[in-house]
Amino acid sequence: MPKRLVAIGDLHGDLAATRSALRAAGAIDERDRWIGGELVVVQTGDQLDRGDDEQAILDLIFALETQASAAGGAMIMLLGNHELMNAAGDFRYVTPGAVRDFDDAPGLDRSKYPGAPEAVQGRIAALGPGGVYAKQLARHDVITIVGDTVFSHAGVLGDWVTQVDAVNLSSRCWLDGQAGGPDEPPLAMTSQESPVWTRAAGLDDVDCASVSSSLAALGVTRMVVGHTVQKPGITSACNGSVWRIDVGLGKLYGGPIEVLELADGAPPKVLRGTR
Repeated sequence: MPKRLVAIGDLHGDLAATRSALRAAGAIDERDRWIGGELVVVQTGDQLDRGDDEQAILDLIFALETQASAAGGAMIMLLGNHELMNAAGDFRYVTPGAVRDFDDAPGLDRSKYPGAPEAVQGRIAALGPGGVYAKQLARHDVITIVGDTVFSHAGVLGDWVTQVDAVNLSSRCWLDGQAGGPDEPPLAMTSQESPVWTRAAGLDDVDCASVSSSLAALGVTRMVVGHTVQKPGITSACNGSVWRIDVGLGKLYGGPIEVLELADGAPPKVLRGTR
């Protein structure tokens, strides 16, 4: 378990809120440079959709990954359902201001999808399997375990606890362009109960017995998830075995800026930023 571990939920295209959350965590300064030292930050997916600043958010996170590693810390970004949806060409939740956000991405190869509508050619060439940004997303997992905590976008429950490696590998290979095109989705996209889709950990009536069984199978004591907006702010369930950190911090929702600190030997703590 790191000395300090901070979890940040869904960002949904809001760069200002992303910066505020990272500053609340003690990760970056006013110039977006890593100042967290050995701090470990886990962002639980859904960087894309519902906001206009998607490329800027990804670029910031990718830069922080390098800076954090050099300082002895870590910036760990996970994949959410919206990253996989965009790779599959599902742009239902793209804002008008973000449709062409990736048109000028370095290394963009539009020839891969010549039949795509001109308005989204840049986006699908960037985010579709094998695209320049998809290949960068392919360096990231759906599920990760840090210390005594399992992190995923939506929750790792039921039989999915036996498929952690398969979910991570299938998603990464697909995004990298090694496992089919947009219409051949990975394991994580094929079920509403998967670790990027389930709502079972985010709603009021959590099955705590199922949570307990999953944690035991994974060898951890706590699960942290995003995906389901918690309007009052960060919430917990099952006597602190589940923490829900999607507070709707993106502009569309206008929720609070809150992140979860998990310090070694201390109880979980909610840190707050400002808009």
